[in-house]
Amino acid sequence: MIFRDEALEYHRRGRAGKLEVIPSKPCLTQHDLALAYSPGVAEPCREIHRSPDDVYLYTGKGNLVAVVTNGTAVLGLGPLGPLASKPVMEGKGVLFKRFADIDVFDIELNAPTAEEVIQACQLLEPTFGGINLEDIAAPDCFHIEERLRETLTIPVFHDDQHGTAIISGAALLNACELAGKRLEDIKLVMNGAGAASIACAKFYLTLGVDPDNLLLCDSKGVLYKGREDLMPGRPRYNEYKAQFIRPTRLRTLPEALAGADAFCGLSVANVVTPDMVRSMNDNPIIFALANPDPEITYPDALAARPDVIMATGRSDYPNQVNNVLGFPFIFRGALDVRARAINEAMKVAAAQALAALAKEGVPESVCRAYGMERIEFGREYLIPKPFDPQVLLEVTTAVAKAAGESGVARVPIRDFRAYREQLERRLGRSKEVMRQVINKARRRSQLSTQHLESKTSPVEKPVSPGPLRIAFPEGDDKRIIRAAARIVKEGIGKPVLLGKPDEIQTLAKQLSVNLEGIDLLDSQTHPQREDLAQQFFAMRARKGVTLAEARRYMLRRHYYAPMLLLQGEVEAVVCGETYHYPDSIRPALQILPLAKGISHASGLYMLLFKNRLIFCADTTVNITPDAETLAEIALSAADTAHHFDIEPRVALLSFSNFGSVKHSLVDLVQAAVKILHRRRPDLVVDGEMQADTATNEDILSSTYPFSRLKEDANVLIFPDLTSGNIAYKLLVELGGAEAIGPILTGLSKPYHVLQRDASVDAIVNIAAIAAVQAQDMELSQQA
Repeated sequence: MIFRDEALEYHRRGRAGKLEVIPSKPCLTQHDLALAYSPGVAEPCREIHRSPDDVYLYTGKGNLVAVVTNGTAVLGLGPLGPLASKPVMEGKGVLFKRFADIDVFDIELNAPTAEEVIQACQLLEPTFGGINLEDIAAPDCFHIEERLRETLTIPVFHDDQHGTAIISGAALLNACELAGKRLEDIKLVMNGAGAASIACAKFYLTLGVDPDNLLLCDSKGVLYKGREDLMPGRPRYNEYKAQFIRPTRLRTLPEALAGADAFCGLSVANVVTPDMVRSMNDNPIIFALANPDPEITYPDALAARPDVIMATGRSDYPNQVNNVLGFPFIFRGALDVRARAINEAMKVAAAQALAALAKEGVPESVCRAYGMERIEFGREYLIPKPFDPQVLLEVTTAVAKAAGESGVARVPIRDFRAYREQLERRLGRSKEVMRQVINKARRRSQLSTQHLESKTSPVEKPVSPGPLRIAFPEGDDKRIIRAAARIVKEGIGKPVLLGKPDEIQTLAKQLSVNLEGIDLLDSQTHPQREDLAQQFFAMRARKGVTLAEARRYMLRRHYYAPMLLLQGEVEAVVCGETYHYPDSIRPALQILPLAKGISHASGLYMLLFKNRLIFCADTTVNITPDAETLAEIALSAADTAHHFDIEPRVALLSFSNFGSVKHSLVDLVQAAVKILHRRRPDLVVDGEMQADTATNEDILSSTYPFSRLKEDANVLIFPDLTSGNIAYKLLVELGGAEAIGPILTGLSKPYHVLQRDASVDAIVNIAAIAAVQAQDMELSQQA
């Protein structure tokens, strides 16, 4: 429940309002200023004058939407006017930016007539890539949108009409499927005859509802043929309502609902009674969308009919019909293809994409956001949740594709896989970077397929057949099971889940996860268990381990997995979801050899900022490294950067700059730098230096021109675990960095330890990193 004082404080605290304009180009020097404005700005002006389409190349028009209102129908509050509507329009801008990375100017017009709104929008057309009409009273909103669609060459969309129609249309498609009813057969009753209701009715007809089976009611009852106020020439005659006049003997809402299959209300609270619900057909579909109070509450409808399938406009009931599932993604797709309009094909594509997405697995991060262990398609989950990141990918792609196929796209998408990756980048730097890693991880399975389908040239390196096998000791963990399915879907590798197969299969069924492409392995019954126990005994016999103890160790899955890795039965291990970090890393250090030239494993995180990427090491393993260990940490971190196709620039950090302070801790870092210069003269590495020196190119070039670092460092080596762990966590919490990791380095085979309770996304990311490392190790061995 949102309270008045809380809402007012939210809007006024700090910088008043909810939006600000931030430059997208640097303006820090006189040279920057000359480029941003006079005289540099003249060049793009000339280019646009010569070629008008270049406006999308040199300006923000292609990512800028106007949210336009005259304030004649503000939310459910009525004609408050343009000034009082501004908080709503700013809020709309926040949603555009948050969910689809679209910039918005809110435009509140002192224009009470439809013609004035039309003229204003026509005059504003050169500025914007699209126009979102908002909170304009019916019937003016219909007329305004129709005229603008006829006269403008940019997409125009009245969200109050079409947004609700699209989202509820998706819900209706899935509700009919769950009810076992065909859309063309259902008897549908609608209550309310405003903009949203009429738009919904028209859209449902487009989706397949039979016009003869749809009845529309307003405050006076059913729109029936012969009703005097609906006849042409009457003072309140409305041509838009007239489309839904039907020859029927039914006169009231209760009469219309008797025997109906579905109800959609966009009217007022409490007009539907439990008795009306009981009069409907089996599995009644009720969309009570009046806000904030629905036509009938969810508890009352459920008490009247336990078989009800219901949606509302409220977030505290299941199946919230929330327009944020539509307009940001519809405009994103329209802008990206420079659509001339948002047409019916694009709206239908959006609804169908939403309906289809509800049947897919719900990301674990979304479940967490809503305080639920799992969410799956059913009566209480007809449409996706607004915070599901998959909506951007699925709905936007569907809209862009429909725009191209229907002929309104000026720049149709040719490569939709590349387009989806472009959309992922809008979700954050981590998505962008990890998409590159996942694509690289796919390489082995793709090359293996090519190798099997064609004859390999004698000079080509052999490609190991089949996908990389990635073992998960905690195979009976729900997040691991979900992540395994994603790993298969992404083509990253072949998950091997350790645990009792029947228990894993039961959990997978509960989670609606398909185990196809996933191997299940029970270490207690695995035929190699005794052999592995004997090998472990041979390795640890002089470390105090008896054969009996070795056999018991092999019953522990977090010991069994690295033994499988050592023997080449799997190519990587990912663990730690339910163990403390030291307990997860200990088996790897006891079993797996270290990489050549390395005597200590170490850990790092990759931190992603808006405009830079930094590796931080050691952040997880070595508490007080000596100089030799510090040098090895730097080498392992540099090699990890290479796995990401990043050329490392390494800085060893301290509280001193190149001998400015005399101290034993400074001497330690200086000694590590000397070791690195001796062992890897090709590596760009220097130190000791302070953190601001390492990350500021101007300081490096002006004050320390002798440094081997000529650009800011992208690999930071901390002198001890305390500073490294504190620094990376502060950068995440206060600096806004996105973290990928922890990444364990220095071992001869890919073995990674998750943070406890890691998300499904984090598990998939680490698996992809492990797969890439395994590929690189395999190629280096073949070289």
